[in-house]
Parts: sequence; structure tokens; C-alpha cells
Amino acid sequence: MPKLTIEGRGTYEVEAVVRLVNAIEGNGVDILHRCGGYAGCTTCRVSFVSGEPKQMTQAEKAKLTERDLLGQFRLSCQILCDHDMTVVVANTVTSSGLPDAGGAPEAKITPDPVWE
Repeated sequence: MPKLTIEGRGTYEVEAVVRLVNAIEGNGVDILHRCGGYAGCTTCRVSFVSGEPKQMTQAEKAKLTERDLLGQFRLSCQILCDHDMTVVVANTVTSSGLPDAGGAPEAKITPDPVWE
């Protein structure tokens, strides 16, 4: 099982088919995902300390490019936990002042991934 380390929170074993946003939230971090995991808002962004995936969905690349965040952050809703990784969560419900995280992301990557 891959190990996910969330800076300042701990290290967790996660299922290899879990979306990163769901693995983070499932381990007690109140990560934002305002668009519901559709690569539409960038609130689920993370930075990688180690283990950044080489592949990226077209939806993630387009949104990060649009927001001038490409090369700085990744969208956790567009990444599967298929290897060990260490991340820093950029936005939480607690730090945002918003009433909730947003719609629950589906188990699979949405929209259907087209890989770059």
C-alpha cells in the first residue's frame, strides 16, 4: 500500500485506487474541494515535497495554466495515490472561513481523465 505523508499531520497507508483529495480528507484533513473534484476551482491544490506524479490530466493542466499555478501546485482531485508521496495542503475549511469543503468528490477522477 502506498504511504501518504501530509506535512504537519502524519503518514498514512492508503489504497492505490483512491483519489488524493479523498485520501487527504479521509485522514482527517479538512481540505477544500469547492467544485466537487472536477478540476474546476483549484481549492484542492497541494504542493509536493516528494513523489510528485509525472502524469497530469488535461483538465488539471488547463486549470493550473489558466490560474497561473502550473509548476507551483497540483490538483489533488486529479491524482491517484499509486505510490508514496509527501504533500502540503494549501487550503482547508478551517483556514478559509467557508462553511464546508464543497461537494463530495467521486471515487474516480472526474472529468474522465485524458493524460498528458
